[in-house]
Amino acid sequence: MEANMMEQNKDNRQVYFVGGGLASLAGAAYLVRDCGFSGKNIHVLEGMNILGGSNDGAGSPVQGFVCRGGRMLNEETYENFWELFNSIPSIEQPDISVTDEILAFDHEHPTHANARLINKDGEVLDVMSMGFNTADRLAIGKLMIAPEEKLDNLRICDWFAHTPHFFETNFWYMWQTTFAFQKWSSLFEFRRYMNRMMFEFSRIQTLEGVTRTRYNQYESVILPLKAYLDKFDVDFGLKCVVTDLDFDENEGITVTAIHYTQDGITDNLIQLHEGDLCIVTNGCMTDNATLGDLHTAAPLIADKPMSGELWAKIAAKKEGLGNPAPFFGRPEETNWESFTVTMQGNKLLKMIEKYSRNVPGSGALMTFKDSSWLMSIVVAAQPHFKDQPADQTIFWGYGLYTDKVGDYVKKPMRDCTGEEMLIELLHHLHFEDQLDEILSDVINVIPCMMPYIDAQFQPRKMTDRPAVVPAGSTNLAMISQFVEIPEDMVFTEEYSVRAARIAIYTLLGLDKKICPVTPHQYDVRTLFKAFNTTYR
Repeated sequence: MEANMMEQNKDNRQVYFVGGGLASLAGAAYLVRDCGFSGKNIHVLEGMNILGGSNDGAGSPVQGFVCRGGRMLNEETYENFWELFNSIPSIEQPDISVTDEILAFDHEHPTHANARLINKDGEVLDVMSMGFNTADRLAIGKLMIAPEEKLDNLRICDWFAHTPHFFETNFWYMWQTTFAFQKWSSLFEFRRYMNRMMFEFSRIQTLEGVTRTRYNQYESVILPLKAYLDKFDVDFGLKCVVTDLDFDENEGITVTAIHYTQDGITDNLIQLHEGDLCIVTNGCMTDNATLGDLHTAAPLIADKPMSGELWAKIAAKKEGLGNPAPFFGRPEETNWESFTVTMQGNKLLKMIEKYSRNVPGSGALMTFKDSSWLMSIVVAAQPHFKDQPADQTIFWGYGLYTDKVGDYVKKPMRDCTGEEMLIELLHHLHFEDQLDEILSDVINVIPCMMPYIDAQFQPRKMTDRPAVVPAGSTNLAMISQFVEIPEDMVFTEEYSVRAARIAIYTLLGLDKKICPVTPHQYDVRTLFKAFNTTYR
């Protein structure tokens, strides 16, 4: 089968990726690495002016740097991610792979957070105890054995309604802010995380399982992948917004044309021929993201996102393509806001280091549990950007409750400028006696409002997420955090890479193994550690 497939790929067969995020780039890499495709026959259509999707990192020493967020990698659960990037050469050290580069850096900079939760008095809390009572333990135990088929549309708060104490535990504050769950998030996804990350249960208080990249994810992950694809002459079309797909009117799912806008021209059309493939990013969690600056708040744009509009159009034409409504219909539930601080010198980072007892890069996440915004900060190893000067430092943070009035700055987080967000943070750290001195070192604080950043966690039915390759499809696949992959967990790099690999291997009938989801929840030692943790 593989030999026949390779022969077919020597002709003019074309593959079109809608969206230029990690999943599409990974799919293109599988095509050239495993399927013998010519890069010139692979086309990535991206609506923005830059590739990378939600893996980003941008800015300059003058304007300040920005991370909309940060992806926490994981050595034990990123099976396909590590396998793929073991084929991608490092940009800075071409003789080693990106996988080797990331893991070497992570092992040299181990994580062991000493200040996971901080109360309103600025005290670092003892989080060795998860804080569960008997009712909490029973509810968790029942959830772990509940069939997924029984969890359609249920929220986390529905399951724990009889034991609201669960939401006051150290465990919930740490699990919620580590993975960005809300009380109203999908119980389905919460259970998936509990299973997939079972081994993290016993070390959530230190986040020792977090794997960090040397730089931000754009420079550490996307740039080397793009450089690899450039060697094969893969075609990248930026500022190319796909607006609709045409389908064959016969039964089944066959894409016949792609509609797109580019350079002000709205009636562009790509005709697909027999053998051509269309692989669509059917949802993007950072769609409609906006930036502010030191003196400007980032506006909340709650319009339906570009990727969600395309998904809705094609789902209305063919059965089996899922339903975007549960994910992109409630921005008040799915938004949160980040802020990136760029400082001249390292005075503030040194103060945070002394306070937390963690050097930059070793602390993972600090959460101010009594903050009305539920604010957390991440201090990465420096430099976090390749263009970051030696005399500049950066860190970033986020708040999950953007509609709440601050504890010190009496405004909702979403209405605050970057400076006001930093002032709120400095008060929670109880650094207010040095406020003016710290602010004098600020280059910029860039807020980022993301109305759909938690969209993939929304309550849903099992059928709301389409299969990667829908039943009856001859040439269409869907890759994103909004497709259904049994047993795996969304909001991860692995989910994007796994979806891409499934799409390519399935559509091309490639008889190659996809790394399976590792069943950590069935490991006796892992289960024993997790069980003991509930009684700490």
